[in-house]
Amino acid sequence: METTRVLVEEDIVIVGAGIAGLTTALGLHRLGITSLVLESSDKLRAAGFALTIWKNAWKALDAVGVAHILRPKHLQLQGNEITSLITGQHTSTISFKEQGKNEIRCVKRHLMLEALASELPSDRIRYLSKVVAIEESGFSKILHLSDGTTIKTKVLIGCDGVNSVVAKWLGFKEAAFATRSEIRGYAEYKNNHGFGPKFMYFFGDGFRAGVIPTDEKSVYWFFTWNPTSQEKDQEHNSANLKQFMLDKLEKRPSDVRSVIENTELHNLFSSRLRYRHPWELLFGNISKGNVCVAGDAFHPMTPDIGQGGCSALEDGVVLARCLGKTFSKKQGTHLKDDDEHLEEQQYKRIEEALKKYANERRWRSIDLIATAYMIGVIQQGGSKLVGFLRDKFLATFLAGVLLKKSGFDCGKLDNC
Repeated sequence: METTRVLVEEDIVIVGAGIAGLTTALGLHRLGITSLVLESSDKLRAAGFALTIWKNAWKALDAVGVAHILRPKHLQLQGNEITSLITGQHTSTISFKEQGKNEIRCVKRHLMLEALASELPSDRIRYLSKVVAIEESGFSKILHLSDGTTIKTKVLIGCDGVNSVVAKWLGFKEAAFATRSEIRGYAEYKNNHGFGPKFMYFFGDGFRAGVIPTDEKSVYWFFTWNPTSQEKDQEHNSANLKQFMLDKLEKRPSDVRSVIENTELHNLFSSRLRYRHPWELLFGNISKGNVCVAGDAFHPMTPDIGQGGCSALEDGVVLARCLGKTFSKKQGTHLKDDDEHLEEQQYKRIEEALKKYANERRWRSIDLIATAYMIGVIQQGGSKLVGFLRDKFLATFLAGVLLKKSGFDCGKLDNC
């Protein structure tokens, strides 16, 4: 039996209901502009459990009006503490209070996505909607979904992650694999876990780990290392991975080590780290005509400066702002008119808006990708020289870099 093809028309279609997609949709909604978000899953996906939200990302969340929902549910972190598991010594302790006004919290990913989605009209997220093909149609794009539905749109925004269909259409190659892998986990306690509101980083021989409380009863943690071929084969065996980490972290303080011991296997996730080469953003098409990308579809990066999700929030605000003026009623883009000249004018305005977005985000993204990659190399270097320099001289410097990169301000929605 042949699948029925349904043609739906939308001004703006956003592929992917992740951080970038929902932020863009909500930013547009705040400006009175309707969009449709397509999500291939049957619900919001929150892989990764939690993420660090730095000062720059809180500005973006304030801009779209959901920061006040998330702040009361998460601890504000007061500083970080770095420990070498090779020497057993604390190598650096930094207070965020001393560094100026730095709002930093470890936020549960599902709570963030729910906060963003809850502010959108319920019919503006279409689940089980996987895009399998993109077709040109005059000044519009036709999206073909796996269920046979076709959607015609004036603007196509790809927020569909590291394996983005839209990024591929724009000419981007698949994101490169770093040599490292990461295990992330999430432990929940019946009572207070007892940890203070701070980052706890640990460096070992060729690996690093971190423990960050999200609230009084929940703790997020990560472990990154350079896996051997045999270890790569075990990356989807949660029980083996858990034991592997406990063996590696035998010199870790018992209270911190207990976080991993108390993590249920279903709250443990492993993946190989991926990133996009900076020169691809320099020479590639972040936007082309009425199509663009945002979030991990645009700038996947290693997690070493904690800016992947934060920069996706920035993308959403900037993109909504750039499109906002284009789709204002003054520009007449809401007129239902078959005049080809008007359609061409509208297309050119959209194209210019997306170019403006791409130019505004290009160098910021290149900077973050390159910085994250280099810091990852330094932090996880296995040689004695790198370890010595890191422990004695670089720990404080690297912590300062994290704060510096979070000093960026993406601006408000209406400051066009």
